[in-house]
Formats: sequence, C-alpha cells, structure tokens
Amino acid sequence: MLYNASPKTAKQLIPIVEEIGDMPLGAISGALLKGLGPKLKPKASTDTWWREIVTPASAVINNAHELEGTPLIRVKPYDKFERIAQDKRRGKISRIERKPADKEWIEAFCRAADPYNAALVRFMFETAARIDQAVSIEPDDLRPAENKVRVKAQKGHPESWITVSPQMMDELLALPPKRPKNRKTGRFMKPRVFGYGSSTGYNTRWKTICKSADIPYLSAHPAGRHGFFTELVVRQGVDPVTAAKAGRWSDPNLPMRIYAHAETDEADVRARFRTNHVQADTVQTLKSKKSKKE
Repeated sequence: MLYNASPKTAKQLIPIVEEIGDMPLGAISGALLKGLGPKLKPKASTDTWWREIVTPASAVINNAHELEGTPLIRVKPYDKFERIAQDKRRGKISRIERKPADKEWIEAFCRAADPYNAALVRFMFETAARIDQAVSIEPDDLRPAENKVRVKAQKGHPESWITVSPQMMDELLALPPKRPKNRKTGRFMKPRVFGYGSSTGYNTRWKTICKSADIPYLSAHPAGRHGFFTELVVRQGVDPVTAAKAGRWSDPNLPMRIYAHAETDEADVRARFRTNHVQADTVQTLKSKKSKKE
C-alpha cells in the first residue's frame, strides 16, 4: 500500500499479492520472484515474467526500502538457458528478430496508403517516435515556422520538441485534424493530427495497406524506431552516438544492441573468406626455364 502504482502496474500486482502478499519483505528473495513466473504465467516467455512479475514486485519492495528501510532486493535476470528452456516448454520462440523498414518498404506502403497513414509511417521512420507518441500529436503540437513537433514524455524521457524536415511538416499540415472516438466511453476526443485515438488503432488498417501494396506486414515499431536506427547506422554509416541522440536514446549501446539490424547476407559474409589465387602452371614454368637455358 506504500507503492503508488499506475492502473497497469496495479493489475500486474494483484495476482502477485494474492500469492506472496502475506510474506515479510525480508523473506522475499530474487529466486522466489523468478519462481512465480512458471506458476502465474506458465505459457509466457521469460521476458514477460521479468516485465510483468519480477519488475513490478521488485519496484514495490525497493520502494518500501526507500520509505521504511526494509531490505533492498536485486534480482538476477533470467539467463539464455532459462529462456530457451521455457521457449521449448511452451513451444514458441521468444525474441524473434524484427525486420526493420527500409526506404523501399516505406515508399511502397505510402503508395498504397491514405494520406493519414502515409504521413504517420513517414513521421515515425524519420523521427524514431513511438506509435503512442505519434498518434497523440494534436494540432497545437506543431510549430510550422520552426519545423518542430512536440512529442509527449514516454519510457523515462521527458516531453520534447523534435525537428522534422520541411517536407514532413508540409505533409502534417495538409492533414485535416480528426476527432477519434474513445472506444470505452463512446465520447469524441480532442482533434488529433493522424486521427487515431489509441496506439493499437492503426493495426488493422496497416495490414490491409501492406496486403494491397504486396509487402510484408510490419507493425509501427519495426517500421519506425527499428527502421530509423538501421537506416542511419547500417545503411548510411552515421555514427551510433549521433543516431542515438537524434532518436532520443540516452545510451547509444541500447539501440546498437536492439535496433541495429545487420543486412549483409550470411552467404556473402562466408564468401569473403574464399580466395581464388591464380597459381602458376609449374609444367609451363619448368619448360620455360629449360628453353632459356638451352
């Protein structure tokens, strides 16, 4: 009860509290928290266990440590062997590498899309904005004279104004704002630039667009954030520090580890080790030497 949980975190904490809520904080170990995963979510991946069980429970325990001086907890992450073993048990592979968008995919998507979705995918590809940040943009979040767009705070990063290209700003200004309807309340929301009311509303429409364009379906994250970093670092050779700053990553090692996707074919890599030395014909060489002596 000391922890000020968000509605999402509170929902995650309910089954955890039902399971271990009567235990003294000092008796709760990292191994115990990790062991809740198989019990509470037997079909989930170790990443889900960490995100939805270990992380919220640890936050509650360490919050109490700061306020009341109770024991601090540090939990060792699940290792790759635990992850592989759980994937085998549930018959599903976790951490499937995402395919990032490239310019060709973006252009094919935009040719088949309506102006709102074309502008949305270009905006995320150009700025590395997350889908929730993009769909939340309202007309007042645009500064045309400066080519700046305000994106809301997310993932530990504060609200910020980001610079876009003049062409992108023109594209945004050409979109008449729409008032999406809140699916839960049925009420109309404030006008939004891209017309979506939630971070999942685009999904069905994008699948239709990708099918029409005859391109593989990519969700917003690989189309935008993954595509942004791979485009700059892998394809255009921009240094990771500059690319990370432009994409609002505080640590360039994170996008290098997660968002930079190698694009050289494995067969091409192996071919680089092959050598085709032109060897001299020893028979012809010996004959040549002999004829010179004669």
